[in-house]
Amino acid sequence: MSYENILFERDGAVATITINRPKVLNALSQATIAELGAALREVEADDHLRVAIVTGAGEKAFVAGADINELRALPSADAARQLAERGHQIGLYIAQMRKIVIAAVNGFALGGGCELAMSCDIRLAADSAKFGQPEINLGIIAGWGGTQRLTRLAGPGMAKLLNLTGDLIGAEEALRIGLVERVVPAAELPEAARALARQIAGKAPLAVAAIKQAVNRGHDMALADACMYEAALFGTVVQTDDAKEGTGAFLEKRKPEWRGR
Repeated sequence: MSYENILFERDGAVATITINRPKVLNALSQATIAELGAALREVEADDHLRVAIVTGAGEKAFVAGADINELRALPSADAARQLAERGHQIGLYIAQMRKIVIAAVNGFALGGGCELAMSCDIRLAADSAKFGQPEINLGIIAGWGGTQRLTRLAGPGMAKLLNLTGDLIGAEEALRIGLVERVVPAAELPEAARALARQIAGKAPLAVAAIKQAVNRGHDMALADACMYEAALFGTVVQTDDAKEGTGAFLEKRKPEWRGR
């Protein structure tokens, strides 16, 4: 399908979704949120795609937040709640996708932008990136996971600190607190994201999907229950054709050919 607010590119098994509103620092309007959801569904439905990269157009911003004009125009508390729920639906959809979604944070990731990055499976940041939940400065609170996802990634104290002060942090501090997984020079970010995406895309797709679900679902379980969930997934994956191919290729000292079954 065609998009107005994002760019959708394919390169083999990797899709790149670029939020393309650089004049407003890639702010997430309601139309942009809808297109982002459609693009993610397109990735999930395409068996040729294994990994998606989400990034922002230009050098200044990944996503600088929600569209403030739209926020100010919301007519009621119910309308605001529905907007927040649409944002949450993006993150919850990413969590249940079989495919891996990588955030390549190339600049400001503020408010909804930080929340979008936190919704992705893995986050790479340019060394020039800035992160924050500055909603408090507007007299509001985070509505797309800023209090909840940040708590799970960085702990309750850090989540309170960043949400209560609205302070911005740099990429190295984001790495230190567990908000991102890797920091690279800004000029190297696109290729670093593509290289990681290609690496993951080259793995057995059923095993990739099982690892993602084991981590995501097990995180909210008691450890004993999570271990049993992992064991059940292990049992299922070991009996797949890909597992037989992978173990056979190892023993025969050749490269495996994954078929996703």
